Amino acid sequence: MNRSALLFALTAQFAFPQFPQQDPAAVAKIRAASEEDHQKMMDALKIDKLRRGADGRDTKAENYANYDESKANPYPDLPDPLIFKNGKKVKTAADWWDKRRPEIVEDFDREIYGRVPKATPPVKWEVTTTTNETDGEVPITKKRLVGHVDNSTFPEITVDIQLVLVTPSNAVGPVPVIMEFGFNFPPRPGATPPPGPTWQQQVLAKGWGYAILTPTSIQPDNGAGLTQGIIGLVNKGQSRKPDDWGALRAWAWGASRALDYFETDKSVNAKQVGAEGHSRYGKAAAVAMAYDKRFAIAFISSSGEGGLKLHRRNWGELVENIASAGGYHWMAGNFLKYGGPLHWNDLPVDSHELVALCAPRPVFISAGATEGDGWVDAKGMFLAGAKAGVVYRLVGKQGFGTMEFPTIETGLMDGDVAFRQHSGGHTPGPNWPTFITFASRYLSAKSR
Repeated sequence: MNRSALLFALTAQFAFPQFPQQDPAAVAKIRAASEEDHQKMMDALKIDKLRRGADGRDTKAENYANYDESKANPYPDLPDPLIFKNGKKVKTAADWWDKRRPEIVEDFDREIYGRVPKATPPVKWEVTTTTNETDGEVPITKKRLVGHVDNSTFPEITVDIQLVLVTPSNAVGPVPVIMEFGFNFPPRPGATPPPGPTWQQQVLAKGWGYAILTPTSIQPDNGAGLTQGIIGLVNKGQSRKPDDWGALRAWAWGASRALDYFETDKSVNAKQVGAEGHSRYGKAAAVAMAYDKRFAIAFISSSGEGGLKLHRRNWGELVENIASAGGYHWMAGNFLKYGGPLHWNDLPVDSHELVALCAPRPVFISAGATEGDGWVDAKGMFLAGAKAGVVYRLVGKQGFGTMEFPTIETGLMDGDVAFRQHSGGHTPGPNWPTFITFASRYLSAKSR
């Protein structure tokens, strides 16, 4: 199976998580509809052809992904986050907040992630069940919630956001919450759990709570679904315009609606809610953190291209991969231009500026070893964090304090932007303890 077909199979699985092994006919149908919508966007942009993305599987392929650092930086000069579009320098924090930051947000809106409509429908949250349980040795209160999105303007599409909230029952007041973009599957029968405490148990041991937000209940994870979900609802079932939001921005919007709910729940300290995600959901967590200043902290794991990897890096996954029919739905339609008639260096912004939009709040950037996680480009994500340091310093915070890529298992943890590459593969697991230690500088909870 080639990478494009594999990506479609995976996105189909994520679009219908109740069916872990999606029927091949359903996958083929999703793929055909996605390719049709992708072609419509290319036609709207008057793009005849896109460049091929990197092949991450076949080492003999002509377009096999580059993993040679000497070839990784064809465009070493990144856009300067502290230079206005008129060429003048940003000299004060006020200049950043009032003038330069909005310029960068506009570029991301128009060219990268797409614009959220000025008016989006309200969400009414319903607690469907509340149970008292035990996770490890910690008594917990688990709430299952559904966020009913008002579809009165287009009843043909229903969007019900799925959210689980867990808080320690012994808390004496509202607690910090780490919200993961992910799924809340029950354990598979006969499956052997990984050794040691789960990430949820590690969070609970700090006296914090956790939440799991299901992104595909907000917006399907494929191009065929762009006329469904919240994007389809707002567009009344019609195709996107080139600067309309993609799935990443839609998932981030849903995370903000979950945060709206947390502000009403007395068990949650809504000023201490963190966003966490891995892989494509790491991309979503980064977007949520950058756009919604209410998120207090973020754990961005292996987000890769379209996330915190520098777009201008030739390593592993490329802009062209995301611009393809398998990944374009994550982004604005305009993003396709940079995989066709334009190139990476034509992008008005790069991912270091996405990190900069998170300032002054703390961000932990995570990746696995190159042997198992090379596709996402650990160094490209490190460089994004490092290059954002000038903005963090401007607003009174600290970046990495170095431009030297650290050896594996060596964390850069002293600043408000942190980085660590672990020895595992494509997983956040080994970095959870490090993140929790980092987050403990910013989050706190009382217990009996």
